[in-house]
Amino acid sequence: MFLTKANVRQNGAVPRDARHADVISIGEPARRAPDAPVPDSTTLRARHFPVCETDAALTRASSHRPAWHDPCAARVRERETQVMQNPTNPLPAETLRRSCDPESLGFQTTAELRAPEDVVGQPRAAAAIDLGISMDRFGYNVFAFGRPGTGRHDLLKAHLERCARARHRPSDWCYVYDFTEPQRPRALEVPAGVGVRFRDDMEHLVDELRSALAVALEGDEYQTRRQMIEEEFGERQANVFKDLQEMAKKRDLHMMHGPAGIFFAPMKDGQLLKPEEHEQYTDEEKSKLEENVTALQEELQKAMRQLPRWQRERREAVKELNREITRFAIGALLEELRARYRDAPQVQAYLEAMERDVVEHARAFVGQAPAGETTEVVLPEPLAQTDGDHPFLRRYRVNVIVDNGSTEGAPIVWEEHPTLSNLIGRVEHVSLSGTLVTDFNLIRGGALHRANGGYLVLDGREVLLQPYAWEGLKRALRARHLTIESLGESLGFVHTLSLQPEAIPLDVKVILVGEPQLYHLLSVHDPDFAPLFRIAADFDDRMERTPESEAQLARLCAKIAGEERLAAFDRDAIARVIDHAARATGDAQRLSLDLAALRDVLCEADHCTRSDQRDRVERRDVERALAQKEHRSDRIRERIHDEMQRGVLDIATSGTATGQINALAVHQFAEFSFGRPSRVTARVRLGSGQVVDIEREVELSGPLHSKGVLILSAFLGERYALETPLSLSASLVFEQSYGGIEGDSASSAELYALLSAIGDVPLRQSVAVTGAVDQHGRVRAVGGTNEKIEGFFDVCRARGLTGDQGVVIPTANVGHLMLRDDVVEAAREGRFHVWAVDSIDRGLEILTGLDAGVKNSDGTYPPGSVNERIARRLADMARRRVEFSRKLMAEEEE
Repeated sequence: MFLTKANVRQNGAVPRDARHADVISIGEPARRAPDAPVPDSTTLRARHFPVCETDAALTRASSHRPAWHDPCAARVRERETQVMQNPTNPLPAETLRRSCDPESLGFQTTAELRAPEDVVGQPRAAAAIDLGISMDRFGYNVFAFGRPGTGRHDLLKAHLERCARARHRPSDWCYVYDFTEPQRPRALEVPAGVGVRFRDDMEHLVDELRSALAVALEGDEYQTRRQMIEEEFGERQANVFKDLQEMAKKRDLHMMHGPAGIFFAPMKDGQLLKPEEHEQYTDEEKSKLEENVTALQEELQKAMRQLPRWQRERREAVKELNREITRFAIGALLEELRARYRDAPQVQAYLEAMERDVVEHARAFVGQAPAGETTEVVLPEPLAQTDGDHPFLRRYRVNVIVDNGSTEGAPIVWEEHPTLSNLIGRVEHVSLSGTLVTDFNLIRGGALHRANGGYLVLDGREVLLQPYAWEGLKRALRARHLTIESLGESLGFVHTLSLQPEAIPLDVKVILVGEPQLYHLLSVHDPDFAPLFRIAADFDDRMERTPESEAQLARLCAKIAGEERLAAFDRDAIARVIDHAARATGDAQRLSLDLAALRDVLCEADHCTRSDQRDRVERRDVERALAQKEHRSDRIRERIHDEMQRGVLDIATSGTATGQINALAVHQFAEFSFGRPSRVTARVRLGSGQVVDIEREVELSGPLHSKGVLILSAFLGERYALETPLSLSASLVFEQSYGGIEGDSASSAELYALLSAIGDVPLRQSVAVTGAVDQHGRVRAVGGTNEKIEGFFDVCRARGLTGDQGVVIPTANVGHLMLRDDVVEAAREGRFHVWAVDSIDRGLEILTGLDAGVKNSDGTYPPGSVNERIARRLADMARRRVEFSRKLMAEEEE
């Protein structure tokens, strides 16, 4: 629940309510016993301190700008001049709030206004985005960073759409079967809108080819010519055996076919001899018979060796017949398709390869391969079972992974779930009987495929949260081509035979959207980030408050009202919205650019209007919506104020006290922040010049608060101990503080309490203080000034305003004041005051009612002044310390 300053850094600085405050963490102070144990340092480090205070860095930077840079500089200088002329007088009521004059807006209702063409108040970000998306160079991708609600997506959408319309549509991309390397599907680039048409034409072509080839390969002409080839082969084989039979007869042998093959039997007078007759042959006759058989077997072997060659010749003849018939059957169909895609050279090359494949596998194409013929079927046959196709037909499909047929200009892709496969694509598998099978038809493209030739917008945080998605994105951008591979393959965990689709050239502009912290972290820790994302589009969260910017904000309200179908807002209501936008920045001279918060206010005000059954939003509706929003979040504030009223939290708002003061802090919970006073006390005694910060000693303070306390010691030494050493020990503490404290905006209050304790000068308890201090005693700007003043005002009002109560703030914060109307009215009536000081001396005069005193030429202060009392007390303590040291040394010598 508690946040440290490190958790809320924005744009390299800490945003509103994050620095220069002493913040007491909010828990249940009324429930905690005074002697309850303080959490140890380990527990405290595990927690987070509450966010508090506006960062004054931007305020100080703006005060150093030349007057021509800030159109409101004259007004700010006028206020500061009034303060300097009357340093101890309260600020006039008119300086406590800068209200928008409804008459200056120049319209009656927002229905009269034209919506702004671009996002309001982001010229720097708009220029960066325009450069990034128009720069046709490697690495000029864009990182758009800023606080959520500053219009990042709206600005990107407007600029991308404008730029995309001026560009040509990119090509369609398809994957087709590679007939030479089946495991490496080919990537086919075709003109935009042609991919789907080519896929449909190929499906139609396959259907027509099946019909045409079925007719051609079963027709009379084909069967006749096929029969002739078969008869020619049979006749050639029969002639060989006929010649062998004649040769056998001449040698009184007969050629016979048996289970064991061909053999020769002896004959006599045309009759086969019986075995017993053959045994009656003489040895000479038997020898001659064996010679004749041997000679015929040699002739038979010669004839049999010719049979494989004749078989090959027969098959080649049949194949050539098939090719001839197939070419004739498909020629006209393919020529028609070639003519249709004559302007697509890759399609022409694919159709030529397809024609060769169809010719080679004509019989398998129609699923009627005769016995003895084999056909290579590379695609997994089970896939065909999923859609009823023959497995061979899937190889002739076209898998369109990018279709830009309906795209106008360059594509703009917003990927909401940027996983690795959603970015670079994937190869899907089908589970059949426990086996995963796939083919090129199951290749799916990713967001980079769809955005190729255009723009891809990604949420930077989402990309980093998805495993390996960031590395995959960088790899694709560096290589400038898209290679689809599984995560296991890319990590080297899987080495199985799978598809390896051909890489597709990549030409895309990537725009990452994220928080400023993410941009800075990637810039520092990822060496690949800067070369790939050279353009940083920094979205501001506020803009200067001028009549022109107020008019722009009014037009923006009109745009939101139109988009959300809200009732028209009158000019008084818009003036109140403008005042709220200034209050949201903590600076009267700036306007908030939190469009999400602005939209919420407008919608809730419209709801109030419709609840009252009216058709126009008025100022009271905006006031009611803001009050309801505050009421939903102020439970803790009410509890704290209630416990102050009951005396559980000891806060004095009247009388005087020495070494005690009311310091102001800001607490922030989500989008709601409020101020509250805290009692700071100081005690002094003889010592060695050490100022002890009890909060730091028990590790309940952050580094900024500790820095502020160390500055107090430096101030004391510089002002009062140039010639004599500081001889005191002082302790400072936030009373009834049970949590962490961070920020230095209470350093001035701590210094007032410390000086009061040293000089024994009472301080007004009816006055609360905020402000940082430097080593020279100058009071510096802090944040959350409005919330702090109102927090103390609410406590005082609950107890009764006496006219003696008020708040001391730094002079540099006068231009930030945008106080509530009730606070301004109380100041106008003299019942509550706001003082502005630029030095500790001026604050002492307000808090003590005494002259602070300016050092004379002899180094002394005027008698009776606050500084004189402090210097005299410190000198007395130094003297007493010396006397004590001498006494101690004397006792030791004795």
